[in-house]
Amino acid sequence: MNDGIIKFECDWLKAKPLELNLVKELNRWREKMYCLELIGAYPSGIGYGNISVRFKGDQFIITGSETGRLKSLTPAHYTLVTSVDIDRNKLSCNGPIKASSESLSHAACYFADKDIRAVIHVHSKKIWHELLNKAMTTGKDATYGTPEMAYEITRLIKNNPFKNLIIMAGHEEGIISYGRSLKGAADEILKYV
Repeated sequence: MNDGIIKFECDWLKAKPLELNLVKELNRWREKMYCLELIGAYPSGIGYGNISVRFKGDQFIITGSETGRLKSLTPAHYTLVTSVDIDRNKLSCNGPIKASSESLSHAACYFADKDIRAVIHVHSKKIWHELLNKAMTTGKDATYGTPEMAYEITRLIKNNPFKNLIIMAGHEEGIISYGRSLKGAADEILKYV
């Protein structure tokens, strides 16, 4: 398993933590996903799952790399993604930690639909198997954290504007939900738990 490895070029500007009020709701929903074991870490120590919210324009706040294993996060565990170039497989972020390895997938959601305000990426073998090729499903050649996965997510969202859940065929157990709010994104997952 190669989960957790950052596959994009990351231009990281180390900066002070974001203000607590910017991550408070993110923390609340992330902790709920953690308690349901939809975000967490495998016995190998590799973390999985992440959560983000649109900040300004196409910028977004996302959990940092290697935070999946932690039950509770602080502002020091989040970063602001300031720009993403999917074609060049490049991302820029500012904060105390590098952006999650799944940041390109989050960016693809925000780029595909300006009304999307929140994105949640979880792992669930049960839900993944239940919905594979029944819900919107990416091509199996698109692996996590790659431009190919981002292109697949963009394609699915643009062609299915009223659906808010994507099964990642090339990322076993991987599921992306999105919505106009964190609650909306979470509800898409929680109805299958």
